[in-house]
Amino acid sequence: MIRKVTLQDAATITNIYNYYVRTSVATLEEQEVSEEYFKDEIKNITKKFPWFVYEVNNQILGFANASAWKTRSGYKKSVQLMVYLNPDTTSKGIGSLLYDAVISKLKELDVHVLMGGISLPNEASVKLHEKFGFKKAAHFKEIGYKFNKWVDVGYWQLILKK
Repeated sequence: MIRKVTLQDAATITNIYNYYVRTSVATLEEQEVSEEYFKDEIKNITKKFPWFVYEVNNQILGFANASAWKTRSGYKKSVQLMVYLNPDTTSKGIGSLLYDAVISKLKELDVHVLMGGISLPNEASVKLHEKFGFKKAAHFKEIGYKFNKWVDVGYWQLILKK
């Protein structure tokens, strides 16, 4: 079931996200974040943007949200999306369900452009974005550095028609 995030979800969201901090370049964060970090994120992001979790039998299997693309006022109609799944539940369509919920909600808001940043290579994330009509807009070579190696980052963009 997809539902809106609550502050009580912060512990599980933190655990899911920190798995990727420890094991992957899916996030270029190098230090694990705290539950308080995600409580603050939930409070701040949900004031303006959607954030959903996918839950089965009271267990959160993934989450997705939108947030400000940039803080300067001229970017106010552009958002970035994020989705992370419990590593045991990837490739089961949960990411697509979460993205569909977030994107559907964003279409109701005054948003024009959706951005997805992807550390490369990441075939699953590229396929997810392209499934929803995102097109590759940028490729930055060796812009990130994690686990003693350089990481390319691509940006996929979807312009919502109003």
